[in-house]
Amino acid sequence: MKRKLAVGAVLSAAALLTGVIQVGTGIAQASPTPTAQARAAQQHAAAIALAGGQAGPLAKALALGGQEQLVAKDAVVDPDGTRHLRFERTFAGLPVLGGDLVVHQGTDGALKSVDKAVTARISVPSLTPKLSADKAAAQAAGAVQATVGIAADKADSPLTEVHRTGAARLVVWAVDGNPRLAYQTVVEGLRADGTPSSRQLVTDAATGEVLSTHEQVQTAGGTGTGVFVGNVPLTTTQSGSAYQLKDASRGGQSTSDLKGRTSGSGTLYTDADNVWGDGTVANGQSAAVDAQFGAGATWDYYKNTFGRNGIKNNGVGATSRVHYGKNYVNAFWSDSCFCMTYGDGAGNTHPLTALDVAGHEMTHGVTSATAGLNYSGESGGLNEATSDIFGTMVEWYADLPSDKPDYLIGEKIDLNGNGTPLRYMDKPSKDGGSADSWSSGVGSLDVHYSSGVANHFFYLLAEGSGAKTINGVSYNSPTSNGSTVTGIGRDKAAAIWYRALTVYFTSTTNYKAARTGTLSAAADLYGLGSPQYNAVAAAWSGVNVN
Repeated sequence: MKRKLAVGAVLSAAALLTGVIQVGTGIAQASPTPTAQARAAQQHAAAIALAGGQAGPLAKALALGGQEQLVAKDAVVDPDGTRHLRFERTFAGLPVLGGDLVVHQGTDGALKSVDKAVTARISVPSLTPKLSADKAAAQAAGAVQATVGIAADKADSPLTEVHRTGAARLVVWAVDGNPRLAYQTVVEGLRADGTPSSRQLVTDAATGEVLSTHEQVQTAGGTGTGVFVGNVPLTTTQSGSAYQLKDASRGGQSTSDLKGRTSGSGTLYTDADNVWGDGTVANGQSAAVDAQFGAGATWDYYKNTFGRNGIKNNGVGATSRVHYGKNYVNAFWSDSCFCMTYGDGAGNTHPLTALDVAGHEMTHGVTSATAGLNYSGESGGLNEATSDIFGTMVEWYADLPSDKPDYLIGEKIDLNGNGTPLRYMDKPSKDGGSADSWSSGVGSLDVHYSSGVANHFFYLLAEGSGAKTINGVSYNSPTSNGSTVTGIGRDKAAAIWYRALTVYFTSTTNYKAARTGTLSAAADLYGLGSPQYNAVAAAWSGVNVN
């Protein structure tokens, strides 16, 4: 029976929503004004405040235990006023890992349904750990030093240095459906290739057993072939007689020069004539142009397509850092600094500043701010696929002559040294490691390979099965069941995935749950039983998710 909940604050749907701005043809279009961005951020904050005001009544309505509390994380309000409120959970004041849930309400606040990361009742026999926090932290550091490539791109990059261990935090671990007291510890260091590492380990508070590892610095490695975006417009900020590579119209996002260092915020780029770079690697500004454009294209895609006001939907732009380290053949996103970082590649002559790399990595930030998909198992594959999907969509959105959009991942950075891309969406197994379709063992693959199932699903949903040439690139996408799938177009496919990510997915979503979430999203957007809804079902069947 539905229970109508009291609303802590009365806010109209119009007051909570930001209008979806008309889709443009690329980054060169005018950006939203700072005033509009501030208003959107205020409206989003009001929606989260609404969720926070309902945390107590919702906890009672969901029959949570007396020691459990809900903490508002995000909120989505549909144009008709339907609400989707995302919460984290605590138990006796301790964070519950795997306790996140999304509450779906009607316009009148009536509870419609709930998506939970885990369904188990949260309870632990004792709140007193058998291990001390110091011992737990030491054991976590030892586990990192003894483990090779927990979450590296190729699963073969150990830490060569552990330079700081954070204090262990007492939590309740519930991800596996067996709630228990645990410690969460962050261990920082450097990987063998120079990538910074910030690994979050969860260990049993009684035995010290490692329950989970999660690399918080998420990377996409490769070797670049030069400057990628060509001649593009940039929005900059004048300061005195100089110009800064800082864009006030996109949340103040900026690009800085690390000058070969591996830490710090770098030096903000400035220029006297507001003409940046010359397209050559020898000019250090050229890589900065790529980075600043990539951040702007990602901002514009999310804003103009979904009304999302920045990576965290709070109107704040990220920092891009270029010229990281020496001969560093990688690029990475870090939530801790809210920044995107690029190396200069082999010989410091091949910057990793390709457009789909930028869109991919910054989408990790979007995922962190919404579903928070765990970076391991099937949820980790969905996390990586989400970044591949929207990195690809950013490339299609920008539609650059110098980087024609396609369904190839990392084709410009030439990781393999032979001109082949990092990953293929039409037939993921062409990279030699990715899965074309689901099987019971797919969750044990490296997340960059288990992502193949969702990448293949997205391609089938967008373009359909079989052989075809799109934008000058030849594709041939099979299905696991021999069926013929008709695509609905990439924009509708992306809209379905985005709504599922922000409204239905949780930290533990697996492929079966992703099918359910995307079907719900398709029903919301296009109607139950619509051609789009049926196409989602057909595309999942085409990758053996039934």
